[in-house]
Amino acid sequence: MMIKIYGADRCHKTQHYLSLLKEHQLDYVFLDVEKNEEHANELRSLYVNGKLNFPTITIHSKKLRNPSDAELLKWIHKLT
Repeated sequence: MMIKIYGADRCHKTQHYLSLLKEHQLDYVFLDVEKNEEHANELRSLYVNGKLNFPTITIHSKKLRNPSDAELLKWIHKLT
């Protein structure tokens, strides 16, 4: 399973999702869009407006923008 979380260290919502994923012992990749321009460009490419809309979580091809915990876990379980 490929879970990617696009966010920033300083973002409390990003930190919340990272904690949630760790708590559920899920494998994920954290992509800091403020520290890495490649990650920022990858995130921009997911949106028509080209903005850094974070936190954004992708699970395979599913894109979730700032989901509720329940919504995130629903999609993780559905796509695994």
